[in-house]
Amino acid sequence: MPSLTKLFSMAEASQHNTKDDCWVVIDGKVYDLSSYLDEHPGGDDIVLAATGKDATDDFEDAGHSKTAKELMQSFFIGELDTSDIPELEIVSKNPTSEVYAKKLIDLTKQFWVVPTMVVGVSVLVGFLYMRKK
Repeated sequence: MPSLTKLFSMAEASQHNTKDDCWVVIDGKVYDLSSYLDEHPGGDDIVLAATGKDATDDFEDAGHSKTAKELMQSFFIGELDTSDIPELEIVSKNPTSEVYAKKLIDLTKQFWVVPTMVVGVSVLVGFLYMRKK
C-alpha cells in the first residue's frame, strides 16, 4: 500500500518563503506555518529566516516546549523527499606531518628577522650591562 504522505523537495519547500506562504522543514517534515506567523511568540521574522533550509537545528536550539511540538503537528503538510538529495563526499582535511613540516620551514624562512633582532638586542643589552659593572 503506497504512502499517503505527500513528498516535497527542498527546492519546492524553499519557494514558500513569504509571510503569506511560509513553509518550514524540521526533522524531515514540512510544515505550512503561514496561518501561524502572527501568533508565533518569537515573531514572524524568526520563522521566515528558517525557510529555504533545514531548520531542525534552529528549532531545537530555541528550546521549544512539548506543547509547541504538539501544536506543530497541526501544520504538518508532508515530508521532505530525501531521494533527490545528493550524497556528499567526505574528504579528510588532516594534513600529513610532511605538510606541517613544510609549513614550519616556510614560516621560519619568512620570519627570521624578528628572532634574530631579539637575540641581537639581548646580546647588546647584556654587553652594555656587563660594561657598566
